[in-house]
Amino acid sequence: MKNKLTIRKLIEEAYKFCIEESQFQNKDLFGVTDGKAVGTHIENKFLKHLSDKYTLIIGSTASGIDLPSEDIQTDIKVTSIKQPQSSCPFKDARQKIFGLGYNLLVFVYDKIDDPVNNIATLNFVSCSFISKDRTADYTTTFRLREMVKDKANEADIIAYLTDKNIPADEITLSQLAKQILQKPPEQGYLTISNALQWRLQYQRIVDLSSKIKGITKIIDKNNK
Repeated sequence: MKNKLTIRKLIEEAYKFCIEESQFQNKDLFGVTDGKAVGTHIENKFLKHLSDKYTLIIGSTASGIDLPSEDIQTDIKVTSIKQPQSSCPFKDARQKIFGLGYNLLVFVYDKIDDPVNNIATLNFVSCSFISKDRTADYTTTFRLREMVKDKANEADIIAYLTDKNIPADEITLSQLAKQILQKPPEQGYLTISNALQWRLQYQRIVDLSSKIKGITKIIDKNNK
C-alpha cells in the first residue's frame, strides 16, 4: 500500500531523485538542446518516481500545476543553470506582489553531452522548494515593503505600480494599493517579468547562501 505524499516526503524524494539522476547516463537526452523538451522529460520522470511510491494527484492543464492537491499545491520547474528560468500562467497582477498562489519545486541542471558514448548527464547543481509565500517578485516586494515602512500613501503606491508597468487597470491598482497598505507583502525571491505569461527567473534562489524561512535548499552545489 502506497503512503500519502507530504511536503516533507516531496522534499526527501527530490533529494534522492537529484542524486540518482546526476549519475544516470541518459541516451534519450543526448544532443537535445531544447530546454522545454529536457524539462518535460525530467518532470515526467520525477512524477513517475513519486507515483511509484505514493498516492498523489497529478495535475492537468486545467489545474495549472503539477501537484494540485490542497496539502501539496506545488508546481515542478526544471531549468538549465545556463539560464535558470521558466514561464508560468498569468492569472492576475497580484501574483507579482503577493506570490503565485502555490509552491514551487525548482530543479536546476548542468547538462553534459558525451559524444563518444552518445549519452547525456544531467548534473543537478541546485534544487529548491519555495513556499508560496516567497514566490513574489524580489524587487517589487522589497520596494513596496520599504514604502509602507516610510509611510507611503495610496497615491504613492499606485504611482510606483504604474511606473513598474504592473499589468492592471486603475481600479485594480487602487485595490492593490489598499491591500498593500493594509497587509504588506512577504519578501519574494523570484524575478518575475511581465509578459502574456509570467517569466520566472531563479538565479537569486540558486545563489542564495543564507537561510530564509519558506525556502529549502535541497541540493546546493553552487555554494559549496
